Amino acid sequence: MANAQDYSKMIQDMMGAFPVDMSAAQDVFKNQAALSEKFSKVALQAADKSAEISTKWTKETLAKLGDVSAAKEEAADYSKAMTDFASAQAELAAENMAAFAEVAKRVQSETVELMMAAGKDLGEEAQAAVKKATDDVAKAAKKATTK
Repeated sequence: MANAQDYSKMIQDMMGAFPVDMSAAQDVFKNQAALSEKFSKVALQAADKSAEISTKWTKETLAKLGDVSAAKEEAADYSKAMTDFASAQAELAAENMAAFAEVAKRVQSETVELMMAAGKDLGEEAQAAVKKATDDVAKAAKKATTK
């Protein structure tokens, strides 16, 4: 009878000839975590600023509602109070929408900057990883052919 070949030994030898560098995967994970942290910081700052704007808007609206709900001497004063409130609300809305737009514009510019930096870093890392992998494969192939 013929002896069966030990395929597990053959696979182990083959895998040993082509080592895998896990440090590249670890670097990718670390860089992704750092990028996620930066994006989270941008989002949290935007949320904080948006909350400030909303709170200020609410407080101003409530203060103006006090004038509207106050008892008046004449019926026409109620109409004037409502007109003044509506006018003030339109002005507040314009101011606060502009403030929200500024927050959005800042988030957009910071996000673009982060994406550009990440793309540049990713390109450099990919280039270095490909060069290292090519060198490793060349060394392994040379080693395998000289045996």
